[in-house]
Amino acid sequence: MTGLKTSLLAGAMLAASVGAVAAQPLTVVELFTSQGCSSCPPANANLIKVKDQPGVLALSFNVTYWDYLGWKDTFGRKEFTDRQVTYEPSLGHDGPFTPQVVVNGRADAVGAAPGEIQSLIAKGGHTRGPELSLDKAKVSIGAGKAPGGGADIWLVRYTRGVVEVPVARGENTGRTLPHANVVHALTKLGSWHGAATTLPLPAATGGLSTAVLVQAQGGGPILAAAAN
Repeated sequence: MTGLKTSLLAGAMLAASVGAVAAQPLTVVELFTSQGCSSCPPANANLIKVKDQPGVLALSFNVTYWDYLGWKDTFGRKEFTDRQVTYEPSLGHDGPFTPQVVVNGRADAVGAAPGEIQSLIAKGGHTRGPELSLDKAKVSIGAGKAPGGGADIWLVRYTRGVVEVPVARGENTGRTLPHANVVHALTKLGSWHGAATTLPLPAATGGLSTAVLVQAQGGGPILAAAAN
């Protein structure tokens, strides 16, 4: 019996340890980029350098407003452009531009210079909001202090790793551009107002990875993030 109790205790401690690692706060790095932007490849390359860094969730959001230059971005979606536009007033900008890196929804930079994204990560720290955990069927958010007006719960589906895209027209004609952790879908799951909350998590399809962001409304700070 003593041996069984010891095994159960060891198993519980291991599970707690694994859970603690899974719940470790992340630094969320969003790159707003476009295949039609000749200034973007260096920022794409810099995101690739940090995408596997422990404690970092790196995401590429491809925007659409450079499509008119002759190449329609193969990953571009209006909702990604809208997300970037929503950020700009709080970040002190009149409008969107590429490339732009936003860390934890709080600070931004162009991100194209060597080491620029890494520097922004070092200054930005980790998210400091409620506990957040994911499993295959649900997302759970712990109780905590919510911002005025509450926070949005965003579901992000993305391709983990690097994807190479050949560009046939526009400013990057003839180039093959690498992209890290490309986002394919962004959906609002619900809202968080401070109470412990559990929401169903739709099943991922097509081999996509999942991330969930808890973020102050109107493009405010990201309070918590988790990824599978």
